[in-house]
Amino acid sequence: MASSTPLTAKALEQLGAQRLAELLLEVAERDAAIKRRLKLEIATPTKLATELRKRLAQIGRATTFLERNKLRPLAGDLEALRGSITKQVAENDSPAALELMWQFMDLANGVLGRCDDSDGVLHDIFCAACADLGPLAQLAKADPIALADRVFIAVDRNAYGQYGDLIESVAPALGGPGLDHLKQRFIAFAKTPVERTAHTQRRSAGWGSSDGLYEQEEEQRRRTSNARSALLAIADATHDVELYIAQFDDTEARRSEISAEIALRLLAVGRGAEALQVLDAAELRNPSRPDPDWEDARIQVLDGLGRSEDAQAARWACFARSLDARQLRAHLKRLPDFDDVEAERRALDHVEQFPRMIWALDFLIRWPALDRAAKLVLGRSRELNGEAYHVLAPAADALAGKHPLAATLLLRAMIDDTLQGSRTGRYRHAARHVLECGSLAAIIADFGEFEPHAAYLARLKFEHGRKASFWDLMS
Repeated sequence: MASSTPLTAKALEQLGAQRLAELLLEVAERDAAIKRRLKLEIATPTKLATELRKRLAQIGRATTFLERNKLRPLAGDLEALRGSITKQVAENDSPAALELMWQFMDLANGVLGRCDDSDGVLHDIFCAACADLGPLAQLAKADPIALADRVFIAVDRNAYGQYGDLIESVAPALGGPGLDHLKQRFIAFAKTPVERTAHTQRRSAGWGSSDGLYEQEEEQRRRTSNARSALLAIADATHDVELYIAQFDDTEARRSEISAEIALRLLAVGRGAEALQVLDAAELRNPSRPDPDWEDARIQVLDGLGRSEDAQAARWACFARSLDARQLRAHLKRLPDFDDVEAERRALDHVEQFPRMIWALDFLIRWPALDRAAKLVLGRSRELNGEAYHVLAPAADALAGKHPLAATLLLRAMIDDTLQGSRTGRYRHAARHVLECGSLAAIIADFGEFEPHAAYLARLKFEHGRKASFWDLMS
């Protein structure tokens, strides 16, 4: 049977403009989304803005809950609207494009509130639109103070995190005056207590007073959180380290992850000694295994202070403790020629002796050091945990070519774990692994101390012969 003609742009061009137009009209009569898209494509610049406002308003008025099968069509519609704003409208009327994008973003709370967007399809579109606001504001030469006021309102309504990167996006358009105005608004906002609404006042007058107080406290917490996030973003945009630090109390500032963020910002403005003090004062949850972010920050600070030997020692310690390949590569990169070869050999020796065998195997496969990985498997096969298939499966694939016996042992570990635990959901994978073992057996010259494939297969049938659903997959 002949294959169908591929549907390509070049093939469609051969139909000619008139025939294509007829076909599009025919399809548009049956598909409202395509019809709307075609109207946008043929609209004049002035008419286009009007059509976009109408469609955005229509989406904003909708109140019905969106089932999952309706999310993709809506996502396509929203993405088309966003594209029209950022391209056609922006090219002809940048202030109108900016205003339309704000109207687009105003849809977020309503749309996300009436659907289950667990995959983040719609959320991602609104986040992309948020990122568009900055370039559009610059293109439109928006007034910095008016823009700051608009940003303030948006951040206060950030119910679903759609405005998470708004300040970063619009910072260039705000400039110094706009950012300072926005900072002052949020400082005042954080200090202003939440007023009792008529609703909470009525509830506090009688039964349910605690609920009214709870709502008031929740609103205060939300306001404080939004103000802090905004001021942190403003601090980064203006390189104001003191403003950044001021958002945390002493207890918070000593948390390892926060101290790391503070230290990096101090280092960036040439205050490395203070940065190291902040890190050394941090309260580590587990001093024997510090947080990676804290360790990274400390190494950067040590380097920034010119303490290269201390930074190198810290990199090695990080690697030795948790087999952090990133830290080892950074350590080796800074060594003189030839010294790095000996250091790598010493590092891989350490990996082979590492107590957590699965960690060691994963490291050696990824490094890669396949000869050492095979040696590790053959020497420590009793430590294999077949449940760690996320490590064993790719390791078996990597070793199969040159180290078939090691690959076989990894496959057997997964097979044994599956059958001994009666993990029926993995029977299909276990059956495939058994077949792979059979293929590998043909190129294994000597099984040594390990069971030959025939003996292993016989033992499986003896121990798990009653697991019919597994053996059916083998037939």
